[in-house]
Amino acid sequence: MTTAALLPVYTVLPFGVMLLAIAVLPLAAPHWWESNRNKLVVSIALGLPVLALYLVREPRALLHMAYEYVSFIVLLAALYAIAGGICMRGDLVATPLVNTAFLATGSVLASFIGTTGASMLLIRALLQTNRERTRVRHTVIFFIFLVSNIGGMLTPLGDPPLFLGYLQGVPFTWTFRLWPHWLLMVGALLATYFVWDTIHYTREPLGAIRRDRAQLEPLQIRGTLNGLGLAGVLLAVALLRGPWREGVMAALATVSLWRTPREIRRANRFTSYPIVEVAILFFGLFVTMVPALELLRLRGGELGVRAPWQFFWVAGALSSFLDNAPTYLTFLALAQSLGLAREVVGVPHTILAAISVGAVAMGANSYIGNAPNFMVKSIAEEQGVKMPSFVGYMLYSGLVLLPLFAVMTVVFFR
Repeated sequence: MTTAALLPVYTVLPFGVMLLAIAVLPLAAPHWWESNRNKLVVSIALGLPVLALYLVREPRALLHMAYEYVSFIVLLAALYAIAGGICMRGDLVATPLVNTAFLATGSVLASFIGTTGASMLLIRALLQTNRERTRVRHTVIFFIFLVSNIGGMLTPLGDPPLFLGYLQGVPFTWTFRLWPHWLLMVGALLATYFVWDTIHYTREPLGAIRRDRAQLEPLQIRGTLNGLGLAGVLLAVALLRGPWREGVMAALATVSLWRTPREIRRANRFTSYPIVEVAILFFGLFVTMVPALELLRLRGGELGVRAPWQFFWVAGALSSFLDNAPTYLTFLALAQSLGLAREVVGVPHTILAAISVGAVAMGANSYIGNAPNFMVKSIAEEQGVKMPSFVGYMLYSGLVLLPLFAVMTVVFFR
């Protein structure tokens, strides 16, 4: 009899409470939740019962979890550290075409330097380009849609769920299969944004347009050698296996932190806070989700989710409000439990595509769906952009994204 068969259902309670804490506490107790020390207390308090249970019953499961956690954090930390050493500044003419080009560039970069790396690299230059305009909110919202989420769909480097899938055995090149999904969504959103921004541009005050055309600054990129570091991370993930992969990524991040001039990181307002926050929260998530994943593999067929469109919408809906990385793993485990065609990591290609696209794309539905969302929002507000509230943002995502996801369902997942 397996450990999972012996586990009562209530052992998933710490995982549920952990997800609930991530979703609710930033809204209910924002000041208290700002402290990484408080997040660590929550992660440890919820993780200890699971650690104790598995140390007694199945310590090998904890070793497997620890390996995946370390690989995951090393990748994110390496991308964050290296991308934080590249500073892009400039003030171009903020026309709809220029802004659309920013978003298109970010949508491509997100798959290769991660949604966090691409967001941090481009958002300040985009805001500086638009600083003379009075209508900027929609540009930041579409930036979150495209650069912070949907753009990162083509490689395991792009978004955390896909990297966790890679650690579970999904081939590195498998995500290239998602290019039709990526192209349809990115193309539709860029076209929608261009029309939307054109309408707003025609309503800008004449004085704002004149200032925008007069106050120009060529686009400059400093710290370009860190681009080699990002390429090195990509090659390490594609070609190496642990622990060499993690060792090379850690070494590249160390060299970047050591060799990049401090003024570049100061200009980027680079701090360790975001990556420490991610490491703490994901420690709690990785530990507490061990029994949840085991139970899903054993009893997941009882939930009634079997069709690709069901996986797309259910995994995506949960990724809108919970963290999309553990949501991806949860539904991958569910799919593996159904006894369907074992085409890739024990599931059909269409099911894995539905889970992957749902988890990545629908992370854009709310501020808490993916880590870069709140980071971009904070940077925009810091520079004077009045961003919508939590509910207000969801009105935008509901208006723009839900019809697009309906089209995706008909085209790919019905």
